[in-house]
Amino acid sequence: MDGIFKEIKKLADVPSYSKHDRFVQGIINAIDEKLIGKDEILPSVNRLIKELGFSRETIIKGYKDLISRGIVESKNRHGYFVGNGNTDQTLKVALIMYNLDTFEEQFYRNFRHELGQNVHLSTYFHHGDIEIFETILSQIRGKYGMYVVAPIPHIKTRDLLEAIPRNKLLMFDRFEKLDGDFNHITQEFGRSSYEVFSKLATKIKQFDEFIFYHSDDSLDPEEIVRSFKHFLVDFDIKGRIISEYKPGSVEKGKVYFTLDNFALWQIMRDAKSKKLKPGKDLGVLSHNDEPAKEIIGITTFSADFSNMGTMAGHAILNKEKLQLTVPMILFERLSL
Repeated sequence: MDGIFKEIKKLADVPSYSKHDRFVQGIINAIDEKLIGKDEILPSVNRLIKELGFSRETIIKGYKDLISRGIVESKNRHGYFVGNGNTDQTLKVALIMYNLDTFEEQFYRNFRHELGQNVHLSTYFHHGDIEIFETILSQIRGKYGMYVVAPIPHIKTRDLLEAIPRNKLLMFDRFEKLDGDFNHITQEFGRSSYEVFSKLATKIKQFDEFIFYHSDDSLDPEEIVRSFKHFLVDFDIKGRIISEYKPGSVEKGKVYFTLDNFALWQIMRDAKSKKLKPGKDLGVLSHNDEPAKEIIGITTFSADFSNMGTMAGHAILNKEKLQLTVPMILFERLSL
């Protein structure tokens, strides 16, 4: 019994959890950790009141919630027991993404296909907004067997993710360090970006200046920003960071780099209107590859989001461990 109380008390450090949430998730975690098994009796309401200090109403409501999910059974005059012991609910998957950009759609399509039609998949978008992220997690906690999450680089993210049992978490896209063992298929931005810049150094040096459009308010990975700055110093290349692209400001002799697709297409449009040829009069480099960039001939570096989606789906279906940092792939094309 002490192990059950410990699992519930652990969740007191999760700011977004109510007492009801802590009780329900604590019981589920205790079952997942095999501290109590199928048909074993759970603590009585009176014992829980004494150990936790929760109200009778909170505990009874929590037990009713667990009963409705089939995790707990109530036997008249005998108390509460663990039901079938299956808390996985693996046929219900929550996918929490930034938004549906083209490259993230590639992840989604392959992930959905790999899971198959028998798996219930709910998709949510946080748009890089920590308040939306927190709201989504608070609304769906305990309702899914797996949570596939693209975390936001924010001081509150770690605490929010701590509330998800490790065996039900699969992190993708960006990596957020957490205690314990959990599945992830994520990108590494710092070293990979520097390697890409280094491979392109000879071509970049053919131009007068290397410009990176990046705003501190954007969701651009800070690791890429640091790599860009180190690259300029290490390779003695003239360059600078500008917060945003101003339409019509494209110039001959520059290499333009952006993670913002809207700015990218504006640069290409302006280059065309000024009759400047990418790859000859100016250079263009983009992050995150997609079919449109391939067709137009834009040099990119990117993780393989399609393969990431397939691997994530496969790991969930087969209950396999997946702890992988995917490599960045450089696609050299005519724009640089």
